[in-house]
Amino acid sequence: MSIVVNLDVMLARRKMRSKTLFELVGITEQNISLLKSGKVKGIRFETLEAICKALECQTSDILEFKPDQD
Repeated sequence: MSIVVNLDVMLARRKMRSKTLFELVGITEQNISLLKSGKVKGIRFETLEAICKALECQTSDILEFKPDQD
């Protein structure tokens, strides 16, 4: 996949646990886990905005584009 989710990295940088994040954002722990593993096909802007607010970061800190190596 060309889009890499760095949510676990941002959680570690902010010294925040997934439980705290899902409580602040208002989504389930399972959805946070799926986001961290990169097993999602999409994310609502509303959810992304809430995550960025909770982690005090930019979307580019969470989502990264890496070109496929052909």
